[in-house]
Amino acid sequence: MSRHRSIMSDELKYELAKELGVYDIVKEKGWGDVPSRECGNLVAAAIKYAEKMYEQNHNHS
Repeated sequence: MSRHRSIMSDELKYELAKELGVYDIVKEKGWGDVPSRECGNLVAAAIKYAEKMYEQNHNHS
């Protein structure tokens, strides 16, 4: 079992993987075979998503 709890849902991770074109790698081989550059792109996409959600939540409050 992992020592760290995931902040992102698996659903969001897979959605981002599909958007970035690495879903097939994840599906067939697992997250460990995703190239480092693509992992960085996944993190960047997740940050953009989080920023967007933050703005939406705080603009409607």
